[in-house]
Amino acid sequence: MCGRYSIYESMDHYLKELAPKQLVINGYDLWPVERYNVAPTTRVEIIRAAGDGLSIDKVRWGWSPFWAKGKRPDPINARVETVMTGKFFKELWPHGRSLAPANGWFEWVKDPTDPKKKQPYFIRLKSQAPMFFAALSQVRPGPGLEANDADGFVIITAASDAGMVDIHDRRPLVLSPEMAREWVEPDLSAARAEEIARNGCRPTDDFEWFTVGREVGNVRNQGAHLISRTG
Repeated sequence: MCGRYSIYESMDHYLKELAPKQLVINGYDLWPVERYNVAPTTRVEIIRAAGDGLSIDKVRWGWSPFWAKGKRPDPINARVETVMTGKFFKELWPHGRSLAPANGWFEWVKDPTDPKKKQPYFIRLKSQAPMFFAALSQVRPGPGLEANDADGFVIITAASDAGMVDIHDRRPLVLSPEMAREWVEPDLSAARAEEIARNGCRPTDDFEWFTVGREVGNVRNQGAHLISRTG
């Protein structure tokens, strides 16, 4: 996963798909999010369990444990093969489980005729329904939708398969709404969380991908034109 994704509907749209009967314990903006080009280090909405319901928090994309701060840029992704056993994400696994709602993500493929050029692709569900990326986060409550500056989240990634591997060898761990609801249950066992992480990714056949304009390469660019099909 190359590190850009889109989330542009209102949060209510994602919550209705995820858990229409679930209590949301904090307020959130009913206007569309309209983030067509989410980049690392920016704050974006995630969903996590809190008390008897769900919490919507605006959290920085990227996280490191305190002992690794400043040594390198904060990772934005965590490999499913190592996230449960490695030292780096020990503070987050398994109790930091959360969801990053999305409409799709971007990947870049090298031009076979010119290695210096890369063609961006947008990947989404064929149904165009909301996606839910399995994530891990550290969130200490702050005022409103803002989280503590030291907090952050990472998206869990898995190996690509079938035709998607031609686009990129990694992909975000996209969960079905049913799996996503289970992922953020507070009493979910570590064993069941591991099972979901290893086996719960939606199949490649659920997705479609197509080329988009190169404007998405600039983090300052936003707008629906960034996800418009060019080929």
